[in-house]
Amino acid sequence: MKFAHLADCHLGGWSQPELNKLNFESFQYAVECSIKEKMDFVLIAGDLFDSAYPSIETLKQTFQEFRKLKEASIPVFLIAGSHDYSVSGKSFLDVLEKAGFCRNVAIFEEKDDKIILQPSFHKNVAIYGYSGKKSGLEVDELSKIKLQDSPGLFRILMLHTTIKDAVPTLPIKSVNQESLPKVDYLALGHLHINYRKEKRAYSGPIFPNTLAELEELGGGSFYIFEDGNLSKREIKLKEVYVLNLEIKNTLNITDNIVSFLEKEDLKDKIVIIKLLGTIEKGRLSDINFKKIEETAKKRQAYILLKSTIKLHFPESEIDIDSLKSEDIEQEIMNRFQESNPSQFNSFVSSLIKSLQIEKLEDEKSSTFQERLISETKKVLKI
Repeated sequence: MKFAHLADCHLGGWSQPELNKLNFESFQYAVECSIKEKMDFVLIAGDLFDSAYPSIETLKQTFQEFRKLKEASIPVFLIAGSHDYSVSGKSFLDVLEKAGFCRNVAIFEEKDDKIILQPSFHKNVAIYGYSGKKSGLEVDELSKIKLQDSPGLFRILMLHTTIKDAVPTLPIKSVNQESLPKVDYLALGHLHINYRKEKRAYSGPIFPNTLAELEELGGGSFYIFEDGNLSKREIKLKEVYVLNLEIKNTLNITDNIVSFLEKEDLKDKIVIIKLLGTIEKGRLSDINFKKIEETAKKRQAYILLKSTIKLHFPESEIDIDSLKSEDIEQEIMNRFQESNPSQFNSFVSSLIKSLQIEKLEDEKSSTFQERLISETKKVLKI
């Protein structure tokens, strides 16, 4: 028996077209690998899409990849994750399933205060699943799950949740892995981490979902299970170059950054510039990011990403009247974070951006509201 375990693909999740393209190409890589190595089947443990309502272009591309698997006679078994889960119970995973490209194995019935998971069969394998939900609402429910009998079969359980053993020191809702039904393999999704222990594993994301993950992970991953052996496959389509600079003066930093970039081999790399420190002279608008981007482009970088979230301005130095309109928001955030230190300050910039999404033409208010909440929870990783 040989199968692939994927999760957290988050297709359509990046706002930058270049990274959206890389995200999808990473998914393509996993599909091509599954076909080339003749998997018996593929598991996707939640968050195939970054939203319950992905764009038409994302759907078209995804359908093409699922068609390749179907033509290769490789069935796909999946569950919804916290991102592609819909409170209404309907999502585009249903469309994929009705097209015959996959099977959602989150099949259950509630009886005597228990949630009885029913198996989906493939040859000598019984596959069970339970979907992830918004805000970790599935955690309490998982204490009630039981498996319908499937004697003599290899049993797989797919979950999109947080287990305590994977994040023992974090104060977040999690399920005790010891309370889960005993199975031959526990295919996990939701946490974008490197975790593999005994008969359970988080596959990691197919592609990093945030700038911080790009820096930490460098790429994506998935697992292949073959005759009892589990092996991790790395997906690194581009190298990541990170430039960390602590600065006090913004008046001359542009030339310094350009000088750094001109000395490096940036060809086809994801370039991340992280600026940190307390500014004593100058302001954010003094940094010529356009010139920096042009330099990266000349050096043939794949894309340039920048982060100023840890760049602070002393309150006495801030003159709102002298700021350009595009800098006011950033400097106000920097001033607030400087005077109100907190571990949650790293969310401020991303939260504001997530709240700036606009209602699409003909989009229902309820759909827009759910999309807005989904983007906000994505930033908060809940």
